[in-house]
Amino acid sequence: MLAALVSFLLVVLFSIIVVRIGTVALKMTGLSREVASFQAQSAFSGVGFTTEESEYVVNHPVRRRVIRILMLLGSAGLTSAMATLILTFVGQTPEEMMKRGIWLAIGLVALFLFARSRLIDRGMSYVIEKALQRFTSLKILDYEQLLGVGRGYTISKFKISTSSWLAGKTLRDAGLDEEGIVVLSVFRRVDGREVMIGAPRPDLVLKPGDTIVCYGPEDAVRNLYTRIKGISGDLEHAEAIRRERVREEMERAMIS
Repeated sequence: MLAALVSFLLVVLFSIIVVRIGTVALKMTGLSREVASFQAQSAFSGVGFTTEESEYVVNHPVRRRVIRILMLLGSAGLTSAMATLILTFVGQTPEEMMKRGIWLAIGLVALFLFARSRLIDRGMSYVIEKALQRFTSLKILDYEQLLGVGRGYTISKFKISTSSWLAGKTLRDAGLDEEGIVVLSVFRRVDGREVMIGAPRPDLVLKPGDTIVCYGPEDAVRNLYTRIKGISGDLEHAEAIRRERVREEMERAMIS
C-alpha cells in the first residue's frame, strides 16, 4: 500500500507540472502571467472557470486548445489522485494509518515548497518555454507589457448609451485621436448576433448599443466613458485635447 502513497504524490507532482506548462503556454499566446496562471489552474481543477477573462480565453483558438487539454488531464488526474489516496489508507491499522498520514504530510509539504519556489519556477518556465517554442507555433507576446497597461495607459471596453457624447458621431468627428485615444474595435449587434468591426474606419458612425474597445491614457479613457452629450461633453473633449498636448510635450522633453 506504500506504493499507493507514492503514486498519489506523483500524481500531485504531475498536476503541478501540467498546470505550469499550461500557464506558460497561455502566457505565450499574449496573456499576462497572472491571468494565465489563474486560467490554467481553473481549467485543470474544473472550478472557478467563470470569470470575465474566461470568455476572452475560450474565444481564442489556440488558448481554447490549451484549456481543453488542461481540462482533460485535470479530470483524469484528480480522479486518479482521489483513488490512490483512498487506497493508501484502506485496510490499515490505526498505527499504520498514522504513519502513512505523517509521510503524506511530509510529501505534500515538500511538493508545496517545490511549487512555491521562485528559483524552480523560473527554471521550469524557461525550459517549458523553450520546448514550446521549438515544438509549437505559440507566439510570445505579452500585450499588457507591450501596450504599457498599468503604466499610465489602459485598454477599456464599454457600451455606448443614448446619452453618450459619442452616440451619433463618426470616429472622425469624435476626434478621439486628438485625445490620445485609439479605437481598436467596435462590437455591434446585427440581425440578433454580435459583429466585430476591427480597426474601424474614420467614417464609421457610432450608435447607441455599440460596444467599443479603446486604448489610451487612463484618465482620458475614463473621462470618455462618462462623457455625455451637450456643451459639457464638448468642453470635456476640448480639455482632454489640451491635456494630451501637455502630455505629448512632456514626452518629447523626456526623450530629447
